[in-house]
Amino acid sequence: MKTELKEVSPTEREIKIEVDAATLKEAYGRVSQKYAKRANVPGFRKGNAPLDVVRLRFKEEIKNEVLAEVLPAKVTEAIQEHKLQPLTEPHLHFDDHENIKVNGSQPISLHVHLEVMPEIPEPKYDGMEVTRRVRPVEDSEVEDLIANRLQRDAALIPVEGRKSEIGDTVIADLEGKFDDDPNGEPITANDLEVVLGDEVIEKSFSENLAGVEEDDEKEFTVAYPAEFSSAALAGKTVHYKAKIKSVGKTETPELNDEWAQTLDEGYESLADLRKKLREDLEKYAQTDADARMRNNAIAKLIEQNEFEVPNALIESQARNLLNNFAEDMQSRGVNLNTVQDDFIQMAYHQMRTQAERDVRGAMLLEKVAEREKVDVTQDEVDEELGKMAEYYRTTADEIRKTFEKQGSLENIKNNLRTRKSIEALVAKAKVIEGPWVDEHGELAAEEKKAEKKKPAKKAKKPEMAETEEPVKKEAKKKTAKTEA
Repeated sequence: MKTELKEVSPTEREIKIEVDAATLKEAYGRVSQKYAKRANVPGFRKGNAPLDVVRLRFKEEIKNEVLAEVLPAKVTEAIQEHKLQPLTEPHLHFDDHENIKVNGSQPISLHVHLEVMPEIPEPKYDGMEVTRRVRPVEDSEVEDLIANRLQRDAALIPVEGRKSEIGDTVIADLEGKFDDDPNGEPITANDLEVVLGDEVIEKSFSENLAGVEEDDEKEFTVAYPAEFSSAALAGKTVHYKAKIKSVGKTETPELNDEWAQTLDEGYESLADLRKKLREDLEKYAQTDADARMRNNAIAKLIEQNEFEVPNALIESQARNLLNNFAEDMQSRGVNLNTVQDDFIQMAYHQMRTQAERDVRGAMLLEKVAEREKVDVTQDEVDEELGKMAEYYRTTADEIRKTFEKQGSLENIKNNLRTRKSIEALVAKAKVIEGPWVDEHGELAAEEKKAEKKKPAKKAKKPEMAETEEPVKKEAKKKTAKTEA
């Protein structure tokens, strides 16, 4: 057998193989005899047909079987001869497949194409500059956290000795019938919470449910504007019957030292609460800055060390990313059968771009690990399993058994190796402490200003469920009014 290796690209190799006639002749004789023993040929008893007749009658079958018997071994031999490690199954092709003769009268030539790992250049990263930016904690963030805690502690207290007023929460069972279809399917909502006067509540509901008390029944009509946010209600007139179940007033705890002490988290005062919340936010900001700095270091490593990435690895990672994306969509209630092919193709194209960066980064980090002699000990693996056990509130042995059963225990070691490789990369980098730069720019700043102008949210404000849509104010025109 003769072979010749050609480098098509850093990740592709082509081997030209010539299979000698003697090897083909031997296989041809063996396969022909096998067919002759079991062949049913008209005019002859089974297994007694002349060999030449059998070879003529089963020409293509014998040819394909000879090739299937001879070629895999010869291709494997050629790959081993040139010390190659293919990433995928080799792809074979003949120059003239139709005229190939396997009877041993002549040798046959074929080309084998295969993908291999490229020779990754020694990565350059010593002294690589990366900037670490810590996001400053604003007083408003601390106050927002405190406001959220106050809201969680707020309670709806039944009102006594008076009827409902603006600001109260009315809980009612609601039934509505369309003016143009009184016998149609009614709108129903049980235990509906309506905060009278709330900006998201349709004004007609606040006007008609003010002045009611428990066990009252109230009938009123709402004419929805043509541009109402719900298409089912836009331009419709609906007659409502409301059965009042209770009227309450949201009471929020007073913001003082006594309230801070009731949180059972060891706060001595409101000032102490603010101090510790700020410390927590600042600690998170430091952790976040470290994470972004590590990501930036990997990004720079990728940008500064170009080489060709095997397509097989990119395809594999892209499929993994696409599968994860599909699972996420499914978990959000998306029916994948209704997703258009164009969207899938667009998503896959984006996944390929990310996949190439993922693979390139992993290959470079492996070179960093080799250069920095990164190793993972069994003690480190055991410690990681212990942390996972603590997080999932189980034992390290149970976690280990689970990973062993899944055959993924080695993944723990690989993840630790990657983590330590990133630490080694950052250790050799030149880290510069830079000022905070908002990645979202002016848009984020404008949004922040808009947020500050919004009125404070009321505690225990009910979220809008599907059945609550009739009472929700039209989204596009907040000033729209409807007649009761």
